[in-house]
Amino acid sequence: MHFDPVANMQLLVSGLAFGSIYALVALGFVLIYNAVGVVNFAQGEFVMFPSYIAVTFLLPAITVFGTVVHWQLPIVGVYLLVLVLMVGFGLLFNRIAYHPLRDRGWMPVVISTIGVSIFLRNAAQMIWGSQPIVMPSLFAVDTISVGPLHIRPQDLLIIGVTAVLIAFQFFLFERTTLGKQMRATAQDRATARLVGVRVGRIVAITFVYSALLGTISGLLVAPLFTVTKEMGALIALKAFAASIVGGFGSIPGAIVGGLAIGVIETFGGFYISSAYVDAIAFIILISVLLVRPQGLFGERVAEKA
Repeated sequence: MHFDPVANMQLLVSGLAFGSIYALVALGFVLIYNAVGVVNFAQGEFVMFPSYIAVTFLLPAITVFGTVVHWQLPIVGVYLLVLVLMVGFGLLFNRIAYHPLRDRGWMPVVISTIGVSIFLRNAAQMIWGSQPIVMPSLFAVDTISVGPLHIRPQDLLIIGVTAVLIAFQFFLFERTTLGKQMRATAQDRATARLVGVRVGRIVAITFVYSALLGTISGLLVAPLFTVTKEMGALIALKAFAASIVGGFGSIPGAIVGGLAIGVIETFGGFYISSAYVDAIAFIILISVLLVRPQGLFGERVAEKA
């Protein structure tokens, strides 16, 4: 097998880009799990639904509810609009899917998130139809030359935005009062409430933040593929696998797990077979669980309980 250094560098950049998407979505899983003790199975729809909203305003013509509409607004303005709308969506999701069931155990909440996931997928098909939709990119060219490398500018954007968000994540948690309140809520909601933390507000903020992470992931990855009602499902599955590989509940683990899966599956798809690329994440998951069941960062769920 011939190993080309230039090809390997291009694969590394592409793998880091996909891994960054998995890491952002995995962060959404982990943040909500730490805050309320449940897995949000609608996290993939936090990726998919805002992507549909974005293409509705971006394309010169798109069919919505069987009617052709013409918006074609500036792309940066649309991105900002979608982020604002998803803040409201995160608050609504918290109020409908979690808040009424918060004192009834974890199972009703999990079922509620699954119900929202199914509802959003069917709503997307009813509103926009089943045909894939191409989202315009911020960039006029598909690739740029960096020395001998030919790299997609969208990949560089994904890596850059993810780096900024990870830096913001650690700044938020380590240096701000809000971040410390979020950490306190994640550690022990009852104790946090006793020391004056408004737990309900912190949980709502966590749902909003998770929705924004999914939204940013969708806006970043959609130009590389097409927008479909299933686009968030596979991303969410791989992100969920990444969070388990890293150690479920661990924020650094979610980041490292996401990046690792993105890089390994990209190289695996190139050197082994692209037909098995979607299975690689789950092969990694099973391998890690066999060797280290608590994940790479060693946070056991039993310790949290």
